Amino acid sequence: MIRVASCKTEYTHNPIGLDVRKPRLFWQLDAAYSGAVQSAYQIRVATSPDKFAHDQADMWDSGKVSTNASTHVEYGGKPLQSEGAYYWQVRVWDGEDERSDWSETAYWMMGILSRGEWKAKWIGRKSEDGLLMQPSPYFRKQFEVKKKVRRAIAYATALGVYELNLNGERIGDRFAPGWTDYNVRVQVQAVDLTDQIKVGENVFGVILGDGWYAGTVGFLGDKVYGERPFFLMQVSIDYEDGTVDRIITDHSWATNRGPIQYSDMIKGETYDAREELIGWHEVGYDDSSWEMPDVRAGYNGLLVAAIEPPIRITQTIRAISMNKTAAGTYIYDMGQNMVGWTSVKVQGERGIAVTLSHAEMLNPDGSLYIENLREACQQNHYILNGNGLESYEPHFTFHGFRYVELIGYPGEANLDTIEGKVVHSDTPVTGKLETSDPMVNQLYSNITWGQRGNFLSVPTDCPQRDERLGWTGDAQIFARTAAYNMDVSRFFSKYVWDMVDCQQPSGAFTDVAPDAGWIRYKNWSTRLNWFAPDNSGWGDAGVIIPWTIYLMYGDIRILETHYEAMVKWVNYLTNTTDELVRPGYANYADWLSIGADTPNEVLATAYFAYSTKLLAQIAGVLGKTEDANQYQVLFDDIAKAFRKAFVAEDGRIHGHTQTVYVLALQFGILTENQSKQALEHLVTDIQGRGNRLSTGFLGVGYLLPALTDNGSLDVAYNLLQQEAFPSWMYSIKHGATTIWERWDGWTEDQGFQTPTMNSFNHYSLGSVGEWMFRYMAGIEADPEQPGFQHVIIRPKPGGNLNWVKASYESLYGCIKVEWQLSAEGNFRLHVDVPANTTATIHMPDQTASSQRIGSGSYVFESSTK
Repeated sequence: MIRVASCKTEYTHNPIGLDVRKPRLFWQLDAAYSGAVQSAYQIRVATSPDKFAHDQADMWDSGKVSTNASTHVEYGGKPLQSEGAYYWQVRVWDGEDERSDWSETAYWMMGILSRGEWKAKWIGRKSEDGLLMQPSPYFRKQFEVKKKVRRAIAYATALGVYELNLNGERIGDRFAPGWTDYNVRVQVQAVDLTDQIKVGENVFGVILGDGWYAGTVGFLGDKVYGERPFFLMQVSIDYEDGTVDRIITDHSWATNRGPIQYSDMIKGETYDAREELIGWHEVGYDDSSWEMPDVRAGYNGLLVAAIEPPIRITQTIRAISMNKTAAGTYIYDMGQNMVGWTSVKVQGERGIAVTLSHAEMLNPDGSLYIENLREACQQNHYILNGNGLESYEPHFTFHGFRYVELIGYPGEANLDTIEGKVVHSDTPVTGKLETSDPMVNQLYSNITWGQRGNFLSVPTDCPQRDERLGWTGDAQIFARTAAYNMDVSRFFSKYVWDMVDCQQPSGAFTDVAPDAGWIRYKNWSTRLNWFAPDNSGWGDAGVIIPWTIYLMYGDIRILETHYEAMVKWVNYLTNTTDELVRPGYANYADWLSIGADTPNEVLATAYFAYSTKLLAQIAGVLGKTEDANQYQVLFDDIAKAFRKAFVAEDGRIHGHTQTVYVLALQFGILTENQSKQALEHLVTDIQGRGNRLSTGFLGVGYLLPALTDNGSLDVAYNLLQQEAFPSWMYSIKHGATTIWERWDGWTEDQGFQTPTMNSFNHYSLGSVGEWMFRYMAGIEADPEQPGFQHVIIRPKPGGNLNWVKASYESLYGCIKVEWQLSAEGNFRLHVDVPANTTATIHMPDQTASSQRIGSGSYVFESSTK
């Protein structure tokens, strides 16, 4: 019997605060037999789950719909209302037309859908004179609940970041509402308070941080969007008797400064426990000496439901070692380069200041290597109040680090004195990968830790120095890897909006998103004003990332929503060419390539072709046949222009770098004969360097796929497992636990590279993770049936690997691949395919045969010799 499980709305279980008028529904199927398929479904939606007991659906009954669709099924019922709660069930028919039971009841809740329904006011606290960095303002509001509560939902947001408390208990997530271009939009979080609110007196307590809005944003300085933070909240309390109360932010709240002297994402935090407001967020606290808040006149941007996954503490790490220095400080090794902060337990006299200083690496003398932080200060300072054992962790800052120096600690510290808190956008893990080679396993671990550390509201380039910007080029080259590792459907759906929000009137996408004044910064900076706002490989993220989300999740809506933005980009590219060759619009080039300089015009024209090619495919998916034909013709013309301008008769491409060959091969720009020539040049270059790569950010993601697709799998494995510099394994041999920004971040010969740009947690070069899943393990999406409705299983054994185990949690369920290769060349493949999907199996033998299978568990054997 088939069973419905894992019902989701808009990619998540039971979301609240949605503002999409036609939410998409998802479910998975469980079946104990092979070949399980769905032939039809029926969905019912009601305003109360009790209605289902009477077989009622007052919002929507789809009836029996003959289709195998079990993802992205749009709600098709009556119009949804602001703050409405909607409950749904689904049942399905299998391939024999046998009907399942109804699923368990799932639900979603709508948010505030129109601006006119907002009655709350933006509240803040006036700046204190003479302070360069302002203390974090505290707010409170006591209120009475007189009747039994049925439901209580808070809709909260900030220009800045906020911490929300109810009756002394922290609720909600970290760094809310996340980073957007505040000039355009701000996200609203919906928080369910039903279980925390009580009959009688209650109190809200809020702490407000500068965050990205008024704090330091990378090297762009502070106050990028505004001078000081503001908070907005509207709480709906629905009583059992059908009446409703609202608590709103307005002049009736009270505000005061507290113990947080400043808290800045780049500059760290100082907390003076002597100024703690004991009981400030509890009922009965005397706030008569507090001030009336400053009420802002309004906000011109959009108030939108939060799309991105929440930022949370996902793991607590204990240090693996501690060393007491001659100066009396303690240096801890957390054993892992991580992002977040440390908490500390301390007991001592009132007024003693304890400092926690964070760094990624140690100098040769054992001290913290902090030169690469530039203007960032990864320090938190805690001043004791002297009342026994105290504990502290920061509020509105984060750091990238492996090592922590504890300075000024009274008494003797030990390994339990501090704890590391791992913090990032909570994107659930979907991929797992393990091989017979421990170093390959460490590489995969480094890739995933790099993603965890840098996916914090936006895909940042690094988490430690004074930058931490959402670089688009880094994001697009890593997006496919990211989607294998974790569920980034919501994360990238939000980030695409960030890119579109800062798209220029010309159609150019910016180098970073949210823009954060980057364009303005480059205009007045003599150091950077030669960069364009449309760098190739960076701006192209506006097309590549939506396409990637479509491939991995089958998300057509992201293509529909942003189609015009993608058209504007390709039209912009077309208008800035010289006979379809783009001259020099690639000023970052193949960023941080090593020993090779890819010509800008070659790279720019190649990416122009690729964006156009993808747009033709996107238009086809959306049924825009005329557009699809138009952009396919344009791609063909660009490819001809590329070949004419840059490809010699012997297949040598201008620049003669690994990257020019890789991009030309992977983007389909060359003729069949030229592709063979390009592969020869590529392999010759690699082997001439001692089986070593030279690719930077843009070339590295396509390097191993280009080799594998064109018959040089052995060369790809040689590069993967190369231990000499430059290589992925070189950094691992020297203790790396994340991906480094640059191949030569540290070398035996030179030590540390230039501290002006030397991050040791920077995911871009980890884009090789895509190849590890798609080729090494062999789990591939089918563009004709995206989102893994049809799975292509094509493992490529090689190198010194004897076995690989990999799994991917798709929207349909878990896909598993395990293969073993014996010394005699016997290949054994075990595959699990989830219900309601199919797969085509390609074995790595000498035949070109394949086998199509349905869901279930299978074993295949062949010989590779």
